[in-house]
Amino acid sequence: MARNTQVAADHHAPPITHILAEFVANHPGFLAGGWSDAVDHEAHRTFMNWLGCAVGAAHHEAAEAAVAAVMFLQPAPQATLPGRSEKVDIASAALINGITSHTFDFDDTHLKTIIHPAGPVASALLALAEHTGASGRELLDALVLGIDVACRVGNAMYPDHYDRGWHITGSTGTLGAAAACARLLKLDAGRTAMALGIAASQPIGMREQFGTMTKPFHPGAAARAGLMSALLAAQGYTASPRALEAPRGMMQTVSTKNDWLEITDELGKRFEISFNSYKPFACGIVIHPSIDACVQLGRRGVTPDQVESIELKVHSLVLELTGKKEPADGLQAKFSVYHGCAAGLTFGRAAEDEFSDEVVNRADMVALRRKVVATVDDSIDEASADVTAVLNDGQRVHVFVEHAIGSLQNPMTDANLEAKFHGLSDAVLGEPQTSALISACWNLAAADDVRALAAMAVPQS
Repeated sequence: MARNTQVAADHHAPPITHILAEFVANHPGFLAGGWSDAVDHEAHRTFMNWLGCAVGAAHHEAAEAAVAAVMFLQPAPQATLPGRSEKVDIASAALINGITSHTFDFDDTHLKTIIHPAGPVASALLALAEHTGASGRELLDALVLGIDVACRVGNAMYPDHYDRGWHITGSTGTLGAAAACARLLKLDAGRTAMALGIAASQPIGMREQFGTMTKPFHPGAAARAGLMSALLAAQGYTASPRALEAPRGMMQTVSTKNDWLEITDELGKRFEISFNSYKPFACGIVIHPSIDACVQLGRRGVTPDQVESIELKVHSLVLELTGKKEPADGLQAKFSVYHGCAAGLTFGRAAEDEFSDEVVNRADMVALRRKVVATVDDSIDEASADVTAVLNDGQRVHVFVEHAIGSLQNPMTDANLEAKFHGLSDAVLGEPQTSALISACWNLAAADDVRALAAMAVPQS
């Protein structure tokens, strides 16, 4: 992936806010032939993957703290929280949903921008759709369009915006959530533009927070901000009609690269949800090729006790993002390629259990990750990894991963996603209820009211 930045001060940008608002408000949607069956199937996969992640992390300490804070406000019981028994107001539900869906770092990834699009967009949508009694079809249409807004804006600014420290999931996710909620509320183009304008003043998230509870706060806060932006616009609240593209608007303020064609090119014909990917490993996406390689080493008979060292060659971005050599807990380990390699070789997988505090601090895991010697080789793509296990007897076992499992070139199947959902949800809801919930996700387009699915996503007393 090239990482060139484009520096320009553009005082004659196209009317991006207006163009996106017209697109969101007036696009005909799936039933009128607005996109293909393949795009619509990806929308179902995206929603199901998001929901499984939210249920799975529903009782993580980050979720417990966030719910306790929300309850201090005595919220009205407007919406359920997947995986939990409480009901809260829709803005708080959007916040909590975004936090839980991203806590495990197991959610979807738009690989071109490293945006996790469903976190902000689906988190706001389910809360609002449950409260309004929207249909599954309406929710899915809004999901596709909201993700398109977030990722197209991300395409236009990446990598400069990300490189300067913004957590792009939160910053563009606010716009995606606002667009999706505006669509669900059936706002016209004028009010949708106002929703985008209000959201443009609320970009959220700094990369400094990676490895802490505040990282999953970013998609949650973006979901809440986007939802509130749409609710404000629905009541006539106003914003600049050029809030995105103006010289002092959001995009030119937070990025020196603004490729406007990334937003307008094939708008309504090419949908960014088509380029969504799903994680088999519960950590930063750039670690996945290294984990995949270490899993393959294990399949070739290499065991941790045989290893003298693991020679890892990766792109510089991998160590920039995930170079923590001595993670102290599970959240930090999600940004440690060293722990990821140790987990992949030791367990043959790297799901959430392999990122527990207990596993991260196990003596054998600490010892093995200290044997990982990582070097930068920018001739290797960000999405690849070159790994060699040097064994105690001098033997060298080499694996090169060009495209890790879960990538667009080597995607997770529907069956893989169902198994992942079970791994996240069975302990929270039980296997029979999880199976019913998975079926409801696949059949979401036919649901007259999403409240039935929402009710299925909470523990039964």
